[in-house]
Amino acid sequence: MAVLHALAADPARWRYGYELGQEVGLKAGSLYPILIRLTDRGLLDASWETDPPQGRPPRHLYRLTGAGVAMAAELAAVPAKPATAPRTELRGAW
Repeated sequence: MAVLHALAADPARWRYGYELGQEVGLKAGSLYPILIRLTDRGLLDASWETDPPQGRPPRHLYRLTGAGVAMAAELAAVPAKPATAPRTELRGAW
C-alpha cells in the first residue's frame, strides 16, 4: 500500500525503484518483488531509462497505470483497520 500511495502522489511521473525504496522505507529485497507483482497485475508500467548518464547502466522506471491509479484511490478510501490488542485473559487449566 505504501508503494501505491507514493506513486499516486504523481501518477504520471516515472520513478526509480531506489527512489521509491528510500521514500517508503523498504529495502531492495522487499521493494522489487512488490514492483514486479504490481507490474504483472497491470497496476504499474515499467520501462528502461533511455538516456542514462555516461558510465552507469540504465535503470528501470515505474509509474502507475490507469488501473493502478484506480486501485490506489480505492485503497486510500478504505479506513485502516485498528491493530487488535493482544489477549490478556488466561486460558483455562491445561
